[in-house]
Amino acid sequence: MRKTAPSAILLAIGAYFGFVVAVAQFHGISAFSLGLPSGVIATLAAGCGVAGAIWFLFANDEVDSWVPSQVMIALALLCLLTGSYYGLFVAPPEQFMGEVQRIMYVHVPTAWNALLAMTLAFACAVIFLFRGDYKWDSRMEGAIETGVVLAFLLCCQGAIWAKPTWGVWWDWDPRLTTTAVLLFAFLGILALRKFVEDPARRAIWSAVATIIAYVDVPIVYFSVRWWNSLHQQQSSPGTVSKQFWLPLRLNAFGILFLMVAFIMLRARLASLRLKSEMAPPLPEMAELGEAV
Repeated sequence: MRKTAPSAILLAIGAYFGFVVAVAQFHGISAFSLGLPSGVIATLAAGCGVAGAIWFLFANDEVDSWVPSQVMIALALLCLLTGSYYGLFVAPPEQFMGEVQRIMYVHVPTAWNALLAMTLAFACAVIFLFRGDYKWDSRMEGAIETGVVLAFLLCCQGAIWAKPTWGVWWDWDPRLTTTAVLLFAFLGILALRKFVEDPARRAIWSAVATIIAYVDVPIVYFSVRWWNSLHQQQSSPGTVSKQFWLPLRLNAFGILFLMVAFIMLRARLASLRLKSEMAPPLPEMAELGEAV
């Protein structure tokens, strides 16, 4: 409990600035913003929410317990259900795109958390190479798998949004192309982990490959600034209407919590598999091997 107390505090601060202030702004009340600019409020909400979730992830060493991941899944479902309701039925349609814009409430949070999952995988890879602790290898595997799922969903959502707005399902746009490269790069790392049987080699090789593949993450993020792109530039509180803040933040927190829960579950399974792989052979099996 002491390990997760800081994460609870950070999540509470993030929830206040992410939800309470957004609800107040939605109804035209500014008292809850404490006189802070919208950019500062968004930074506090995102920073505290992400930091709290990551703290909760890294502080959890209870490999034999399902409870921490269940807590995150419950929070995720609450946020996603509420955010989807606001996004579909309460928030107004966008002035130029109309009803199509509502996919933003899942597409943008998916993009944020896909890149965050890849960043967590990168961090776990670096820590493993320096410390040699296999729990970081397990977390890296969980982060890569979760990031791949989110990146795949991101590409599908982008295609659904592109058809009515651009007129095509896919375009070799810099943002789309670099995202596809990122997806296949991390899929390759998962394939590497599948075919390498030795746990030590698998962990080292995949950690190095993760660090190399991560080079594409900042390229994905800055691609719309570096090259001419059909894709719009990154949104900010100044470019997003106040009516859109609440569903966007609720779904962002929901996918964040779901991402953390999936990483915890996959890390647990990877850790249990690693224990069986590195366990000494049974006496009967050892004697049989000597006899052969």
